[in-house]
Amino acid sequence: QLQLVESGGDYVQPGGSLRLSCAASGFSLGYYGIGWFRQAPGKEREGVSCIDSSDGSPYYADFVKGRFTISRDNTKNTVYLQMRRLKPDDTAVYFCAAERGGCRLVPKAVDYWGQGTQVTVSS
Repeated sequence: QLQLVESGGDYVQPGGSLRLSCAASGFSLGYYGIGWFRQAPGKEREGVSCIDSSDGSPYYADFVKGRFTISRDNTKNTVYLQMRRLKPDDTAVYFCAAERGGCRLVPKAVDYWGQGTQVTVSS
């Protein structure tokens, strides 16, 4: 059974850092682009970052470029999202997502979702 499990969400002050993890089971990362989405209260789910299944190329939404870094460890079947210089606007539930063969960072393209992990940025 394919499963994505996120961890690492927490409460952090503005300017702080967090690292989210997405552990995949039941499938190999090599066949799926793994992305991070987020959803704040009252807002639509939006794509944050994705790492390509074939060559590991990273993709970022403009609002996180230069602050967030996505990476993957194929030996652990895990994808990470390192978040730096966090802002209150980054507060949201962050979801890990798998898209077979792609990295389009749009919710309708996602094949599997994790349950989400809460990130709260506040002073």
